[in-house]
Amino acid sequence: GLFTSRDKAAAHLTAGARKVIISAPASGADATIVYGVNHDTLRQSHQIISSASCTTNCLAPVAQVLHRELGIENGLMTTIHAYTNDQNLIDVYHTDPYRARSATQSMIPSKTGAAEAVGLVLPELAGKLTGMAVRVPVINVSLVDLTVTLKRETTVDEVNALMKEASQHSKVLGYNTLPLVSHDFNHNPLSSIFDANHTKVSGKLLKVLSW
Repeated sequence: GLFTSRDKAAAHLTAGARKVIISAPASGADATIVYGVNHDTLRQSHQIISSASCTTNCLAPVAQVLHRELGIENGLMTTIHAYTNDQNLIDVYHTDPYRARSATQSMIPSKTGAAEAVGLVLPELAGKLTGMAVRVPVINVSLVDLTVTLKRETTVDEVNALMKEASQHSKVLGYNTLPLVSHDFNHNPLSSIFDANHTKVSGKLLKVLSW
């Protein structure tokens, strides 16, 4: 995820690489691919491929099911995110004042393009989702909190049933009903684990959580 522009990533092609996969959001990539969601759009002609962000890989499988089955009008996402290597362990200088603060001592509001990037993976959701991040003092496992307005009313039971059914046919989407916390998902290989314990519904308004 270091060379995230097409110009910089293309240097690998010049040096002899056949393909370049950027493990982060990228500008100018031939395709943005989230495995399990739109990997069927990958083409032999694609040379520079972005796999989006970890948050987009968690959000997209859930958003795909909700939009397909219930229709998403618009939505807001917050990712409660483990701290990353561009934050500081103590309060020191950083170009972003928020990320200048100690990652181990504070919950830190931050920007993310993960929700908007879903539109690159699922074009039917382009412009419908936005969001933010809150960096928290844990070293691994993050959580997506997604709130959407649906095209029709639903129930907690219906949403959970739809997600459970989808998880049974997916290699990347899981389904949880146990009273687990972030540490319990450490090293889990799935991209997104829908937590059925926390589904909330008010008419057409829906909130879901996924690890």
